[in-house]
Amino acid sequence: MGKTSIILIVVAVVAVVGISQSMFVVDETERAIVLQLGKPVGDTKEPGLHFKLPFVQNALFFDARILDYGTKAAEILTKDKKTMVVDNYSRWRITDPLQFYRTLRTQQRAQARLEDIIYAELRVVLGRFTLHELVSEKRPEIMALVTAKTNELLSPYGLEVVDVRIKRTDLPPQNEQAIFNRMRSERIREAKLYRSEGQEEMDKIKSAADRERTVIVAEAQRKADVLRGEGDAEAAGIFADALKGAPAFYSFVRSLEAYRAATAENTRMILTPSGEFLKYMR
Repeated sequence: MGKTSIILIVVAVVAVVGISQSMFVVDETERAIVLQLGKPVGDTKEPGLHFKLPFVQNALFFDARILDYGTKAAEILTKDKKTMVVDNYSRWRITDPLQFYRTLRTQQRAQARLEDIIYAELRVVLGRFTLHELVSEKRPEIMALVTAKTNELLSPYGLEVVDVRIKRTDLPPQNEQAIFNRMRSERIREAKLYRSEGQEEMDKIKSAADRERTVIVAEAQRKADVLRGEGDAEAAGIFADALKGAPAFYSFVRSLEAYRAATAENTRMILTPSGEFLKYMR
């Protein structure tokens, strides 16, 4: 092989290496920046084919997808002075790779800063709400406040927090029994109050029912007395009419009724045959 051939081969190899070193491809899930002697140059590189100076510049790639990060559980003090152990996680992404590289450089440092800021904001925001609000209807509002404030603090680092969520809230072990006993006492007190109110309402209903029953019975008795009086008056009229029409027969019927009443079981009477009472028996 001649000297010229060797030179051509060397030139070709250098050219191939130089071309390969001057091109790089950014994937759809990534963003990239170009570093020259450790310092960023140019703008953020979007997905596609890009060029750089070989051997002098190098490309640094960053994940552009939404990333998850779970922080360790920490104690939080609520507005009503309740200590809670809060376990949370966040979803975040790199929005400005250049700013991210200048301030944090690595994903590990970004996660550490996320943990510090989110924990600090959770302490501040949760301190404005009671324990009941934290575990019930106020939680979405609380998480929105934490997310918004965290974004304000992380924007100088080229980061965006998409969401912050609380996975679990627990009581510290040393407080669980005391809080349980207090909640139990409150429930017992509420139960007694409800029973007392129920008894009072029952007494009111019973008193009203007794009053209404007394009125109804009195009214019924009054109507019965009126009807009985009217019946007695009508019967007396009938008897009077019968007496006028057939006084002897009326006297006979009344005597029979008297005999029936006088000769009831275990009744003893001493009568004389000439007595007026037995005149219809003679």
